[in-house]
Amino acid sequence: MTGADLYQRIERARDAIRARSSVAPEVAVILGTGLGGLAKEIEVETAIPYEEIPDFPLSTVESHAGRLLLGRLRGRAVVAMQGRLHRYEGYSLQEVTFPVRVMRALGARTLVVTNVSGGMHPLWAAGELVLIADHINFLGDNPLLGHNDERLGPRFPDMSDPYDTGLRTLARKIALEQGVTLREGVYVAVPGPNLETRAEYRMLRTIGADIVGMSTVPEVIVAIHGGMKVAGFSIITDQCLPDALAPVAIETILAIAARAEPGLTRLVGALVERLDT
Repeated sequence: MTGADLYQRIERARDAIRARSSVAPEVAVILGTGLGGLAKEIEVETAIPYEEIPDFPLSTVESHAGRLLLGRLRGRAVVAMQGRLHRYEGYSLQEVTFPVRVMRALGARTLVVTNVSGGMHPLWAAGELVLIADHINFLGDNPLLGHNDERLGPRFPDMSDPYDTGLRTLARKIALEQGVTLREGVYVAVPGPNLETRAEYRMLRTIGADIVGMSTVPEVIVAIHGGMKVAGFSIITDQCLPDALAPVAIETILAIAARAEPGLTRLVGALVERLDT
C-alpha cells in the first residue's frame, strides 16, 4: 500500500462516516478487551458497524463489538471504537491503525486509549488501574514502515512524550479527587496471542516494563504521527510474576475487567470532560 493509496482510503472512510453522522469529534476513544461498557456513557448519535465503513478491518476477538460510535461524552463530541484490532488477528499494523487515521481525519485531536494487561510489578494487584507513562514496542514491526505521506505526518515523528505529560497530570489529579488508586508505569506490547512464559516475563520486567499486552502501541505511534495528544489507561487483569505464575483463562480476564471498569469509566469520563482541546 502506497502513501497515496492510504490517504485515499482514509478519505473514503471519513466521507462515508460523515454521510451518516453530523458529529465533529474532538476526542477519539479506543475501548479495549472487556471495556465496551464505557460505550454506555456515550450519548450515541450514530453507531456504524465496521463492515459498513469502507476499508475498515473487522474485530474478531471476544468482547469486541466492532462498531464505531459517534456522539457526546460528558458534553464533548467523541468518536469511539467499540472494539479494536490486533496484529494476532492476522492484520498488518497499517490495518490495525487505519481506524485511528480515520478518527484523526474526522477531526479528533486527542486519543484516549484503554486496554487490559498482565501486571509484572510485584506490588500491583489484579483489578488496579494503570496510567500508561511510556511504552516499549516488542511487536517486531512498526505501522510507519514504508512510504511516508507528509499529509498524514512527518517522516520521523518524535516519541519523547507519547503519553502527553499534561494529560497524565490531569488524570492523576482526577484520580486523587475520586479516591481511585491509579498506578503509573510502562506498557510493553508483544505480538500474542499466547501469553508469555516465565522467562519472557523476567526479560520484560528486566528491560523496564510494568505491564504487558498485545495492543495499544501501534495506535499510539500513528496518533503521534498525526499530531494527536494521547492518554492511555490499562486494567491489570492478572499477575505475571515468574516465580508465582498460574494459568489464566480469558473468562477470568473479562470478569476482572468488568469489575474494574466502573472506576475506569468515571476516570475517563472526567478526563474527557475537562480536556483543554
